[in-house]
Amino acid sequence: MRLIIAEKPSLARAIASAHEQNFTQRDGYLEASDTLISWCFGHLLEQAPPDHYDPAYKKWALEHLPIIPGQWHLVPRPKSRAQLTVLKRLLKRAQEVVHAGDPDREGQLLVQETLEYLGWQGTTRRLLINDMNRTAVRKALASMRDNREFLSLYSAAESRARADWLYGINLTRAWTLTGQRAGYQGVFSVGRVQTPVLGLIARRDADIEDFVPAPFFALWADFTTEQGTTRAWWQPRNSESLKATGKMDDAGRLLERALADNLFAVLPNAAACVLEVKRQHKRQRPPLPYSLSTLQIDAARRYKLSAKAVLDAAQALYERHKITTYPRSDCRYLPSNYLSQIGATLDNACADDQMLAGWRQGCDDSRRSAAFNDSEIGAHHAIAPTGRRPDWSRLSQHEAQVYRLIVRNVLAQFYPHHEFHDVAATFEAPVDRSSSSAEAFIARGKEIIVEGWKPLFSSREQNPPLPPLQQGEAARVADCAVEERLTQAPAHFNDASLLNAMTHVARYVKDPAIRETLRETDGLGTEATRANIIETLIKRGLMARVGGSLRATQAGRALIAALPEDATRPERTAHWEQALSLIGEGKTAPDGFEQQLKEEITRLLAATDIARMRHALSLKEGVEASANKTVSRRRSSSKSPRRRSASSTRKRSRDS
Repeated sequence: MRLIIAEKPSLARAIASAHEQNFTQRDGYLEASDTLISWCFGHLLEQAPPDHYDPAYKKWALEHLPIIPGQWHLVPRPKSRAQLTVLKRLLKRAQEVVHAGDPDREGQLLVQETLEYLGWQGTTRRLLINDMNRTAVRKALASMRDNREFLSLYSAAESRARADWLYGINLTRAWTLTGQRAGYQGVFSVGRVQTPVLGLIARRDADIEDFVPAPFFALWADFTTEQGTTRAWWQPRNSESLKATGKMDDAGRLLERALADNLFAVLPNAAACVLEVKRQHKRQRPPLPYSLSTLQIDAARRYKLSAKAVLDAAQALYERHKITTYPRSDCRYLPSNYLSQIGATLDNACADDQMLAGWRQGCDDSRRSAAFNDSEIGAHHAIAPTGRRPDWSRLSQHEAQVYRLIVRNVLAQFYPHHEFHDVAATFEAPVDRSSSSAEAFIARGKEIIVEGWKPLFSSREQNPPLPPLQQGEAARVADCAVEERLTQAPAHFNDASLLNAMTHVARYVKDPAIRETLRETDGLGTEATRANIIETLIKRGLMARVGGSLRATQAGRALIAALPEDATRPERTAHWEQALSLIGEGKTAPDGFEQQLKEEITRLLAATDIARMRHALSLKEGVEASANKTVSRRRSSSKSPRRRSASSTRKRSRDS
C-alpha cells in the first residue's frame, strides 16, 4: 500500500483527481485499492514551549536565560491531534510513503517532521507539485524522486525553525522583562524578521519627524518656435562646480536663488535656438507574471488592499476556485509547457468578463515572451490562470480584483513590446546680453511608436510628445519663471512600499557582501510569511495603521531604541541565509550554525539595560501624537511656493 501525504487537503484532492484510480472519501483521507492519500493542515507540529523542558520556565525570569534545549522536542498543535491519529493509523498499513509537501524548504520540513514524529522509517518518495492542474500533477506523479535527496534541505529548514525559536523566546523574554522593570506592562515581541521590519518603519517615522524642509529653486522657460511652444528647464553647465561649492545638491537641485534670478533677468523675449534634438528608440517588454510579493504590491497600489487580504484572495483562487496556480511563489517566470494549451487556457480564463475578454482579443498566441523560461524556475513558477473557467458569481470583490491582475499580466506576454522614441530637446539661451555665452534648457517628451501592452496597465505618460523640433532652428523665450520649492520628507510606509522594502531589503544595507546575499535570497521574510509579519506586528501593538500608512507605535519605537542596533537591522537575515544555504546544499552540518547562534544570543542578552529601556519609553511618542505633529508641520510648510514669472513681473510693473 502506498500512502501519499499532501501538505494540505486541496493538494490531496488534486492528486486524487489526477490519479488513474477512483478514490473513496474517508475520515481524514482518501482510499483506492492500493493507494491512500491523506494530508496535513500546514504544520501539524510545533516547537515545544520552554516549560516542556523545565516547568520552572513557565514563569518568565531573567535568571533562566538563555533557554537552550539539550534535546529538541516537537509537540502537536492544538487542532492537529485528530489528523495525527489518522496518519499514524495509515502509516501502519503503508509499505511506501510519498512526501507531497510543497517543493520548497518549508514544505520539506512540514511533512518530514511529521513522519519522524510518528516513527516512520520505511521507503519515502518525494512528489514535487508546482501546479494543481491535472496534467501537471500527472507529470509530477510520473517523475517522483527519492526523499533522501532532500535530507540536507530538511536539515536547513529544521535549523531555521530551531534558530527562530531560540532567538524569539530568549530575546522576547529578556526585553519584555526589562520593559516591565522600566514601567511598561505589555509584551515586547522580538524576532529575527519581524524586528528588522519594525526597525524599517520606526526609522522611517523618525526621519519624517526630524525632517526640516529646505528650499530649492527651479528655472523654466517657454521657448516658441514655428512648431509651437515648449517648456524646458535650466540645466546649469557648471553643475559639478556648483555641487562642489554647496550651491547645488547631489540630486541636482539648485540651492542658491541668486543664480537663477541672474539668468531670469535676461531671459524675457531673448533670442534662442534649438541646440540639439536626441531621439532614442526604446522597447519595453511587458511586465512579467506575478510572484506573490509583486502581486501584493500592485494590488495594494491599485486597490488599497492589505498584504494579508491579497494573500487570502490568492489562496482562495488557488484552493477553493482552482482558477489560478500556487500563490506563495517567489518566481515570475512560467514553464514552456504552459504554452501547450495556451489558446484554451486564456479563452477560459477571460470568459464572462468584459474587461478580460477585451484584452484577450488583442493577444497573439504565437508570441513567446521572455516570461517562458524553464531555467528561471525553481520550486514554483509564477502565478497564472489554470485555464479553468471562473464562476464570477462565486468570487468576492477582492478575489475578482486579484484574479484580473493575475490574468492581465499573463495576457500581456502575448502583446507586442511597447515602442517609443525618448526625445530630449536642448535649447540654448543667453546668459547676458553683452556676451555670447549661453545656458542650456532641456525639454523631454515621448513619441509612441507601438502601444503594445501598455493599454492593459492604464499608465499615464509623464512626458507628452514634444513639437517636431529641428536642430538649429530659431526660438524665442515667451515666458520664464523661478519657482521656489521645498524638499519633501520621505513618505510613511504603506502595505505596498513596505512589501517592496522587505523584498528588496538589500538597498537598506551598506555592506556590499551582505547586500549581495540579500539580493540572492528572499529579503526579509518569504512570499508566504510577509503578510503575516505585518499583521503580527499590528496585533502585538508594535505597529498601527494610520489612514493608509503603517506607523510604529510608542511601544514599537521604544523597543527599537532599546535593542542593540544589530537586532533591529536586516543583516542578520543575510548571515542566517548564508549559513542555511550551505546546510541545504549539504556543504556544512547544522551543529556549527546552532553553536554560533547560541553565542550570539548570549551576547545580545548581556545588552539588556533597564536605564536604556526607561529612557526609550520616556522619549518615544505614540503613533497618534507623532501623526498629529507631522500633519501640523506639513500644514505650516505647505503654503504655495513663491513663483515669479516674466509675465507676472511685467504685469506688476504696469499696475504700479
